[in-house]
Amino acid sequence: MIKRKTAREIELMRQAGKIAAEARNIAGSMVTAGTSTRSINKAVHKYITSQGAVPSFLGYRDFPATICISINDEVIHGIPSHRKLVQGDIVSIDIGATKNGYVGDCAATFIVGKGSPEAEKLVEVTRKCFYEALKYAREGYRVSDISKAVQDCAEQNGYSVVKEYCGHGVGTKIHETPEVPNYVDKKKKSNPRLFSGMTLAIEPMINAGQPEIQVLDDNWTVVTADGSTSAHYENTILITEGDPEILTVCEGMP
Repeated sequence: MIKRKTAREIELMRQAGKIAAEARNIAGSMVTAGTSTRSINKAVHKYITSQGAVPSFLGYRDFPATICISINDEVIHGIPSHRKLVQGDIVSIDIGATKNGYVGDCAATFIVGKGSPEAEKLVEVTRKCFYEALKYAREGYRVSDISKAVQDCAEQNGYSVVKEYCGHGVGTKIHETPEVPNYVDKKKKSNPRLFSGMTLAIEPMINAGQPEIQVLDDNWTVVTADGSTSAHYENTILITEGDPEILTVCEGMP
């Protein structure tokens, strides 16, 4: 069942979303050569808890960290470690913050220093995929309209979308109904219509190469099967009676 949020719930989600978005900015500012991914995780954890919130990912299905940080051919769910970033790395950071029982979920991909033209384009197109999808996050459209917008944007630029993972509803839980795929699944019977009060996490995961992925032995880190680079961009959004609202918003957001 898809839950439409009340005005009070939406306000609580704005609060959680702002914390998640600010944490994403902090993480992005630390994406520099020589910085360890564990230190970024530590800084984000400190910020989220300082705001009276809880890291949504920590302990979720036994995930061992506050953020997911995925580098180069890692698509999502990378675990922070002592690994240090190097010039040109493509760094995807996914963050969730829960406050007063409501979740803000967002992600962005950053490049260490100046990236190659190919890396810069991949990151920009992934972000563009989200904003193309946002055009269809309106009453009267369906989830598949969002999915098609992401897929079309990616494929028109020569990229592929990850099919095994997708966006989702979000609220009191990190993952709520409906699922929001990044491609049109013609076999999928459920294709909900969008109504005001729905809150969704739209999150393109875009590969420079082929769409196939695999999961590493840590049972978390997802990588591209062909070793190509990948990028990720996500915001929590609200369907309204007019233009959609990004809930994971703050000044200077990527």
